[in-house]
Amino acid sequence: MYADIHNQQPSLLIHPQDDVAVALQDLPMGESLSVKGRPIRMKELIPVKHKFATREIALGEQVKMYGLVVGRATQHIAVGELITQANLQHATQEVSLDEHHFHWQGPDVSKWADSHFMGIPRAGGKVGIANYWLVIPMVFCENRNIQVLRKALMQELGYEKPDQYVSGVRSLMKAYEEGKRGSELGEVEIETGSSSRGKSRFFPHVDGIRFLTHDGGCGGTREDAQVLIKLLAAYVAHPNVAGATVLSLGCQHAQMHMLEEIIQDLHPDLDKPIYYLEQQKSINEPAFIGEAIQQTFIGLSLANEAVKQPFPLSELVIGLECGGSDGFSGISANPAVGKVSDLLVALGGSSILSEFPELSGVEQDIINRSTAKRVSEKFLQLMRSYERAAKAVGSGFEANPSPGNIKDGLITDAMKSAGAARKGGTSPVVDVLDYTEILQNKGLNLLCTPGNDVESTTGLAAAGAHIILFTTGLGTPTGNPVAPTLKIATNTALTSRMGDIIDYNAGQIIDGEKGLDEVGREMLDLVIAVANGQYVPHAVRLGQHDFIPWKRGVSL
Repeated sequence: MYADIHNQQPSLLIHPQDDVAVALQDLPMGESLSVKGRPIRMKELIPVKHKFATREIALGEQVKMYGLVVGRATQHIAVGELITQANLQHATQEVSLDEHHFHWQGPDVSKWADSHFMGIPRAGGKVGIANYWLVIPMVFCENRNIQVLRKALMQELGYEKPDQYVSGVRSLMKAYEEGKRGSELGEVEIETGSSSRGKSRFFPHVDGIRFLTHDGGCGGTREDAQVLIKLLAAYVAHPNVAGATVLSLGCQHAQMHMLEEIIQDLHPDLDKPIYYLEQQKSINEPAFIGEAIQQTFIGLSLANEAVKQPFPLSELVIGLECGGSDGFSGISANPAVGKVSDLLVALGGSSILSEFPELSGVEQDIINRSTAKRVSEKFLQLMRSYERAAKAVGSGFEANPSPGNIKDGLITDAMKSAGAARKGGTSPVVDVLDYTEILQNKGLNLLCTPGNDVESTTGLAAAGAHIILFTTGLGTPTGNPVAPTLKIATNTALTSRMGDIIDYNAGQIIDGEKGLDEVGREMLDLVIAVANGQYVPHAVRLGQHDFIPWKRGVSL
C-alpha cells in the first residue's frame, strides 16, 4: 500500500489517503507537480525532506501521512503550502481494543533456506554471535576502578591499539617547544592514526573486554537501583557474553547479593563464570585491583575455550533503533529495516522494536497486528502509563521531536512515529516487553524504552538483541557494548560526509538506484555477515560501547 521511490521523482505521496507529500529535492516556489493525478503549484520554497499540502486543509482538520493521522491544522493550509510547526500540531487517532483478525503473508525467504551462522552455544538453548567479557560496577563509586582495570588490561592483552590521536598531541607539543604560540598553533597539521598496529589478542577466541560505567546504584530512587540491577543481570546473561567481573563498593542501594539473586531467579541455568568483588572488604585498593585483574584473567582464559558451531538463522535476534532521524527516515532506511525484520521473522527469527514515544499515533496498527489480546492490552497499558509519567514532569510525547528532527521535516511526534514504526515491518506482534524484560517468544516483539538513543539501545541489548540495526538521517555515533550495531544512513549525503560511522547507505532508495525490497535483502545479508564475524560494524571498530540505563519517567 505504501509507495516506493523510482527514477529520482521530485516528490513522494507515501499513501493514497495522505494529505501531504514529501519533497525529495528542493521544490522552488511556483514549480508545478502532478500529485494524485492533478497539478499542484508550490506556494513557496519546499526544502528537501519537508512536506507540502496536497489539498486545501481547513483550520482544525486532521492531517494524514502514511495513511495515519499525524497532526491537526492550527490554521488554514493551502494546496502547495509548506507544512510547519506554525500550521500543524501533534494529534493522533482514537484507539480501540476491539479484536481484529490479522493475516500476514510473509516474504519469500527461499534464498536463505539453507543459510546459517557460526555461533557459540550457551546454557538454556541460547546462542551467541560474539564472545565478550564484562567488567561492571554495581555503583558509580567504582567507575574509576573500572577505568584503572581497562588501562591495565586492554592494550596488554591486545584489545586496544595505541591512541590514534597521540601523534597529533605530540605535533602540537613539538610546535610549542619550537616557539609557536596562539593562532600559530592552529596552523599545525594534526595527524590522526598510529604507526603501531598494537599487539595481537592474547586470547584469540575472546572478542573483547567491555567495561561498563554508569551514574547509578546509589543516591537515586530505589526503583532506579532495581532497574539497574535487572539491566546488569540481563547483560551478564546475554548470549554474546562469556562471563563477568562485578565490582561493588559495599554500602550502596544496588547490593551485590541482589544481583546474584536476580540472576539465580531469572536465569537459573546460567553457567557462566561471574566474579564478585567488594572494595570495602578489601585490605586496600592495590589488593582490590590486583584481585580483580587476577579473576578477570582467569575468566578470560575460560572464555577462550569457546568453540563456534553452525546455527540456523531462526536463532538470530535483531534490535531495531533510529536516532538523528530526518525527513527521509520513514521512506528509506526505516522501511528497509522493516523488510529485514519481516525476512528474519519469516525465517523463524526475532526482532525487537523499541522507542515507545515514537509509536505514538500508530497504536491502532500495532493493536490490529497483535497475536493476542493480552499483547495489545500490555502495549496500551505501558504506553499510557509512560505518557502519564511524561506529562507529570511537564513533557508529553508531543515534545519528543528534537530540534534536528524538526529542522529536517519531522514536525510532529505522530509524523515521526509513523515513519519510525516502519522499522517493525508488517509481521504480527507476538509480545510486548517492559524495560529489562528478556525476549521469550520468537517473532516481532515490542520493547518499552524511551526515544533517547543510548537508553533505548541499552535496553535492546538487555532484551537479547544479538545485533542492533540503527537508522540515522543526521548521523549518530552510537554503539553498544555487547550487541554489534550497524549504522544505516537514510541519505547518500550523510554517507559521503560521515562514511566512517555508516555501514550501509539506504539513501540509494531516495536516489532511485534501488528499491526497498532489494535494500532489505542486502541488509539481511549484512546482518548474517556480522553474525558470522565476516563484517565488523564501524561502531565496534571505533569502540562505541555506549551504556546508559533508563531512569523511568525522566527521559523521552
